[in-house]
Amino acid sequence: MSSPGTPSFRIRPATADDLPGVLRCLGAAFEPYRSGYTRDAFADTVLTPEGASARLAAMRILVAEDESGVVVGTVAWGLRPGSTGHLRGMAVIPGQQGSGVAQALLDRALDELTEAGSAVVALGTTALLQRAIRFYEKNGFRPSGKVSDFFGMQLIEWSRPLTNRRADRAPSSGMGGSSERAGRTSPGTTGCE
Repeated sequence: MSSPGTPSFRIRPATADDLPGVLRCLGAAFEPYRSGYTRDAFADTVLTPEGASARLAAMRILVAEDESGVVVGTVAWGLRPGSTGHLRGMAVIPGQQGSGVAQALLDRALDELTEAGSAVVALGTTALLQRAIRFYEKNGFRPSGKVSDFFGMQLIEWSRPLTNRRADRAPSSGMGGSSERAGRTSPGTTGCE
């Protein structure tokens, strides 16, 4: 149970039943940026039902859901050759941005990547997403120097090592959400925040 004023959510792996909620979350989070995207880049970012199913088959999708079971945030992770972790589709609905959801999703994804044997994680973002870039910088990501074409837009790769994950975190304040892992609940530590 959360205290008054404390957002309540939990992080868990997505199932096929969650994909409509994941699509709604991606759409809501990226809609304010639509005009800055090319048509194809936006479509690839917010996904189609088929794209969401393909991502679920290829990557582990995590969702943050509120007390009523509504998906309020999502991120996907996978491993590239050489055990480099890769993050994709980080999004939080506008009403929950700044509430700790993105941090909890990122922490869970980084923990799972570390457990999967990844020593480095990378993600791509566009210069348009300045709030997300500040969030990634706050979490130790730095530009890798790789820039690729993303349907007519520049996609800038950011990366960070996954060594010493426990030292990355401040002690829990007991606020925020919870993270289910193997039937246990542990405190959780954004758009991004």
